[in-house]
Amino acid sequence: MGIPERSSTSKHQGLVPGHGSAGCFPEYVKFFTFAQPPSAFTLDSGRKISPVTLAYETYGRLNPTRDNVILVAHALTGDSHVVAHTKDDRKGWWEGLVGPGRALDTNRYFIVCSNVLGGCRGSTGPSSINPATGREYAMDFPVITIRDMVRAQRRLLDFLGIRKLVAVIGGSMGGMQALEWAVAYPGLAGRILNIAAPARHSPQSIAYHEVGRQAIMRDPNWCRGNYYGQRPPEEGLSLARMVGMITYQSNESMELKFGRHLEDPTSSPFDFTSKFKVESYLWYQGECLVRRFDANSYLFLTRAMDLFDLGRGRGGLKRALKRIQSEVWVVGISSDILYPVEEMRELYALMRVQGVDAHYEELKSPFGHDAFLVETRQVEVLMKRFLERECVSGVS
Repeated sequence: MGIPERSSTSKHQGLVPGHGSAGCFPEYVKFFTFAQPPSAFTLDSGRKISPVTLAYETYGRLNPTRDNVILVAHALTGDSHVVAHTKDDRKGWWEGLVGPGRALDTNRYFIVCSNVLGGCRGSTGPSSINPATGREYAMDFPVITIRDMVRAQRRLLDFLGIRKLVAVIGGSMGGMQALEWAVAYPGLAGRILNIAAPARHSPQSIAYHEVGRQAIMRDPNWCRGNYYGQRPPEEGLSLARMVGMITYQSNESMELKFGRHLEDPTSSPFDFTSKFKVESYLWYQGECLVRRFDANSYLFLTRAMDLFDLGRGRGGLKRALKRIQSEVWVVGISSDILYPVEEMRELYALMRVQGVDAHYEELKSPFGHDAFLVETRQVEVLMKRFLERECVSGVS
């Protein structure tokens, strides 16, 4: 018998990212646990896993007809914490976009965001306990896909009694989830907002990820993934993050933020202990991720992104896009080097040819791929137009 579907709140014991010890989540984080009959949740790979827990947060109120719901999907190292719930709460990763009168207006909408399957912020992932062994899954955790993440989210929405979505919204890996929702469940969401995510991961993007994964796996502390209860592969994860951060920026943003300035103008440039400001920035970002993220989750989630291909198993991309019944906004970022605007425009064009009610928008920003997180004002205006159906078909 599988564990029945159930929900719990703040006292759930989750894993502290990267450390494998028990920790208590804030009371606004809820947990949904399920097992697909007869005993497990079957993944794209054919492997099964049970039980599955998703950590999730909600904002606003669900209306009596349960049709005012917007699902927000997070990016690679994000979590369910989109924005702060109170003035004393820690800031979320899309702060300023959710709340009364905001783009995602909680006076009108019920916002749901779950930490993805494979994550490390309360959802089942490699740092979770494998019931078959009583120890962390580590590298025994099955390889997952974006499709698996979305099917798990669908189970959460079913549990909440939600059968219709106003929209699914996400950027980067969140945008991949939004696209998968459009194809896997045609018409379930009225609208799809995909910011900076292509229809399939390019060889170049896969290459970037592989360098990051190798940095983790070559760290002596990785121990083939069995580092829980010990010192985690901090240096490897930090280096992986540094590589990733380069792809999230652009040459223009690097020039604007750092130029060729040394962190300490009085230090000698002829000394490897002195750092350029851009070097210090990369080290800082690496150290920040180590404190909040699990290295094994980084491996599994980047692999899921690499496996992303909307057309896989569906007769190719064109046939997959024909399934879409939602209105779709494809949003590129002018300076994005990870997912260049050419990829986004190509996706938009293919959608139009396949009869999708598609629209293309572009964030004009020097801040590269990260613009969807830092250009809050532009994103807010875009979201309001998206939800108010004020976009005119075609390239803006």
